[in-house]
Amino acid sequence: MPKIIIIGGGIAGLAAAVHLKAGAKAHGKTVDVLLLEKNDRIGGKILTETHNGFLVEGGPDSFLPEKVWALNLAKHLGLEHELLPSNDQFKGTFIFSKDRLHTLPEGVMLMVPTSFWPMAKSSLISWPGKLRMGMEMLVPKRRDMEDESLASFVTRRLGRECLEKIAEPLVAGIHTSNPDNMSVLATFPRFVQMEQKNGSLILGMLAAMKKRPHATLSGPPPKPGAAKMTYFMSFKNGMQTLSQACAGYIGKESIRLGAGVRAVEPKSKGYAVILASGEILDAEHVMIASSAYDAAGMVRGFDETLASQMNKIEWSSSATVSVAFKKEDVKAPLRGFGFIVPRVEGRRVNAATYSSIKWSYRAPDDTIMVRVFVGGGHHEELVHDLDDSGMIRMVLEELDAIVGLKANAHFSKVYRWFKGMPKYTVGHLDRIALLDRTLSLHPGLHLIGCSYKGIGIGDCVHEAQVAAERILKS
Repeated sequence: MPKIIIIGGGIAGLAAAVHLKAGAKAHGKTVDVLLLEKNDRIGGKILTETHNGFLVEGGPDSFLPEKVWALNLAKHLGLEHELLPSNDQFKGTFIFSKDRLHTLPEGVMLMVPTSFWPMAKSSLISWPGKLRMGMEMLVPKRRDMEDESLASFVTRRLGRECLEKIAEPLVAGIHTSNPDNMSVLATFPRFVQMEQKNGSLILGMLAAMKKRPHATLSGPPPKPGAAKMTYFMSFKNGMQTLSQACAGYIGKESIRLGAGVRAVEPKSKGYAVILASGEILDAEHVMIASSAYDAAGMVRGFDETLASQMNKIEWSSSATVSVAFKKEDVKAPLRGFGFIVPRVEGRRVNAATYSSIKWSYRAPDDTIMVRVFVGGGHHEELVHDLDDSGMIRMVLEELDAIVGLKANAHFSKVYRWFKGMPKYTVGHLDRIALLDRTLSLHPGLHLIGCSYKGIGIGDCVHEAQVAAERILKS
């Protein structure tokens, strides 16, 4: 019965433990899994709290069912009837530009325009900018596959205005990074593939849309009582439903909270895991699911090169600020699911989601809750410099300036994530390939989580399952 220790109780570590136990059971095997979490709760950046009738997400508020691994995990855990679709009758994205909110034109797939008339009628992009985007089909494809920044890629193919007003604010909300040094190969490989295969992002996206099965999100009809699929999905009682279900499946006996790890050291057979308390645990396999910089500290004692490669991954800090208002006090129209703010506008916030409009079960009926994003791609210093009262005051000032929302906050909550999101900068894939080669020198040691091969919940679940399957087959 192999002993496997997982370090880190975020979604990657939890998914790995679930897959190990489920996979072993399916093959008539048994595994001894122990998950160690340094904090007093599991979930990592998935953090759901309730306050006076408000359901507040401190971290991610949803996942993408298109990346099927998270959805499959939820179904495996029996959560299908807990799934919550977004209220798409209100959907729409607005971009703040030149002191007003503009609708993101219909047919823009992330940053690629696929419909002529909505773009032609849009007030967001100037006519020279629209013509430049339309000329994308005439831009020759790059002859080599060298990595480049997202800013360079988008400017080269779609023009500077598309970068500044559409691409940058959209991707900053996903990656909390600066497009000027963000690796396009690591973050949007699909666009590079479209350029190489179709010679154009517009032609590539149109071709992909034609091939997409209509059943992807709109059908087949959900089972009776099950949720329909929307582009974003959550859970009725918040995202922590997923992490708590993972913990329930794993079992209390296989989870230790408040168990920080000081070091991991190789032994003749497997590894010794040395806890901060001094206790030593032995395992045949160790899966490190914590951030790369924490993992680097654990392995430095036996492989300085591996630790150095992990520490080359850069990180950003961000905050989410949830504020609620009495509906009767909100005079400004709140259209769509929220808005995003381009960096060139010089505002102090990146984006806002109208949480109680986008999702049901998030706030009392007589209130509206808004979640605002600070830091990450720009003005990261605000996450460090402002105390909670200063952060809330700043957010209210920005909501007034951007939306015209002048109401007093009925409720507020600030969450800070210091060094919470990895930056996949130019050359990231090459660095990860080198890290993988170094890691291969240490059989039984596995690195999973958002630091390496995907930042989304679905990506983390997928990489955890790949690593778990590797162990089960060993």
